Parts: sequence; C-alpha cells; structure tokens
Amino acid sequence: MIRLKRRSFLFLSLFGVLSNIRPVMSMEKINMSDTEWKSKLNDQEYNVLRKHGTERPGSSIHNYEERKGIYQCVGCDLTLFNSEMKFDSGTGWPSFFDYLPNALAFKTDFKLIFPRKEYHCARCEGHHGHVFNDGPEPTGLRYCNNGIALNFIPD
Repeated sequence: MIRLKRRSFLFLSLFGVLSNIRPVMSMEKINMSDTEWKSKLNDQEYNVLRKHGTERPGSSIHNYEERKGIYQCVGCDLTLFNSEMKFDSGTGWPSFFDYLPNALAFKTDFKLIFPRKEYHCARCEGHHGHVFNDGPEPTGLRYCNNGIALNFIPD
C-alpha cells in the first residue's frame, strides 16, 4: 500500500511538471461578473458551475469515457483530474478517487440539512460536486463530479 501511494505521488508530481500545473500561490484567480459567466457558459454549465446545480444522473458522456487523458474545468480549463483517477462508481456521475495538486478548493454544504463536503475549481471557483467516503483505495474517497462541468482532453 505504501508503494502504491509513493507511485501515485511520483506520477502526480511528474504529471504536474509535464502539464505545467502551477501551484496555487502563483495561480491567478479568475474573477468574472455574472453577466460575463452567462455569456461564456451555456445554460446547463452556468447552472452547475455558478448556481451549484446538479445534472441528471447518467446524462454525462464522461460516464463512459475510458480513454487516457485529462479532465479540465469547463469554466477556466484548469486541469483537475487525470484518467488514472477515474472509476465507475455506478452513481451516474463521473467519479474520481483523487485530484491533482492545488486543483480543488473545499467548503461545507448544508443544502440537504446534513453537512456535505463540496468542492470547486481552485482557479474560477466553479462548483463541480461533492466528496464522499465510499471510494476505492488508495484514498477511499469519491469525488462525484458533474460531467457538464468538465472537458475531457485525450492523450
């Protein structure tokens, strides 16, 4: 298990260098007005990223994506996940067991009365989904993402 974590760390470190992922400290935040976001995003993207909506389960083409590549935020093109982190959770939404360093920001969501851990793009603060404790090893976490909030870039 330690070996897997070391390999994952080395892979993520190498991937970060190769894909020019910048640390949060040097990452320039994207601040746009609501009107600018509405003109940049389609109605569904806007609802999820800016209004914390949720797409219908099973509606995302990313559920069935099996090629190698990366997943970027549709709002700002920041790379959030790679295909090695993706797994089929059976929930109807693209799911990942980990994320790339400095890609996500977190907050607690009380919309369903009980607290849930919500995550956003670290650059544009677009809402992507929630984190659950029922994912596979090595993290045991499931980052349940709205597919409409992602762009897939194949290798």
